[in-house]
Amino acid sequence: MAVVKHFISKSKKRAEIDEFLQKKLEKAGYGGVNIAETPLGTHIVIYAMRPGLVIGRSGETIRELAKTLEEKFGISNPQISVSEIEVPELNPYIVATRIASALERGVHFRRAGFWALNQVMEAGALGVEIIISGKLRTERARYEKFRAGYLPKCGDPAMKYMRKAEVHVQLKPGIYGVKVRIMPPEAKFPDKLEIVEAATAGTETIAEEKETAGAPLKEFEKEAEEAGGTSDEEEAAK
Repeated sequence: MAVVKHFISKSKKRAEIDEFLQKKLEKAGYGGVNIAETPLGTHIVIYAMRPGLVIGRSGETIRELAKTLEEKFGISNPQISVSEIEVPELNPYIVATRIASALERGVHFRRAGFWALNQVMEAGALGVEIIISGKLRTERARYEKFRAGYLPKCGDPAMKYMRKAEVHVQLKPGIYGVKVRIMPPEAKFPDKLEIVEAATAGTETIAEEKETAGAPLKEFEKEAEEAGGTSDEEEAAK
């Protein structure tokens, strides 16, 4: 039971850090965090659209961030590095944040959902699902789904490759929730087979090996035919 509590507490701390960074680095285009514990300390990789805002002038912001993580969350010797997001449309945090900001500006939820859906699919994603929930049109809360492409919900590909994020936004009717699930283009599925054509160089070498292997046999057959021909001629002369 103690082991279970240990992993639950670690997961809670990871979620709290993620939520804190999401609020702190909203202007920098926060796109997620990866935390790995090493013997020398805790290695933290922050993904953002604008790394310069995360680092700050002369590294001031990132030093302040490391100090806050150490004091508030009890992380030992945090070593923070920042990685730039190459394709923002394939990052669920950024897509969900864009939808939330569009809802705050008064854009209709269906328009915001379909716009984000098209953006993600045009970026090359295999599949995407967007769920917007809250008091969308009436006083009763409900949700609406926007789906496109191929998006398995269970199994090894879903656990290994699927990227997902959830963002909340406060509006006049109440809190709206935005869930985004994206299947990236590099995902591999066990039911998709690739047929690899044989290389031409390999076939040529195999043919040459067969020819060289059959050359002694041909010479032996030729010699046997010549020997048989001479014996027949001698018997006819006798």
